[in-house]
Amino acid sequence: MRTEALEALKGVSHILHAGDIDVPEHLETLARIAPLTAIRGNIDRGEWADALPEAASLTLCGLRIHMVHDRKDLRADPEAEGWDVVISGHSHKPGIDASGTPLWLNPGTAGPHRFRLPISLALLWNDADHPRTVIRTLPA
Repeated sequence: MRTEALEALKGVSHILHAGDIDVPEHLETLARIAPLTAIRGNIDRGEWADALPEAASLTLCGLRIHMVHDRKDLRADPEAEGWDVVISGHSHKPGIDASGTPLWLNPGTAGPHRFRLPISLALLWNDADHPRTVIRTLPA
């Protein structure tokens, strides 16, 4: 667990993890910072990972959020579901698509360096009933 990621998360009201946790103790560390919702990623294996859902939908700060590890596995119509935000993580490539509804977010990875992608996480908030997000790049 990167110290920079833990520092960046101080003061948040909830942590969302889109999978590829790899080390189950990381869930305990994150849950000590704020309430945690986590889903299983493709590298998460074992009894601890089996206890995690493949997807999760929740409402936080008035935003309807859906998480799925791999965006290609999404089996519902986000607009019909009324989701404000869809979060995925599988590619580890940070990105935001706010061109329509929902807002699509991949926070990237705050764990081990993968490929040539930056180390990052995202902050998400409700701004006058509109989802807003920013990707924070962390030192590698």
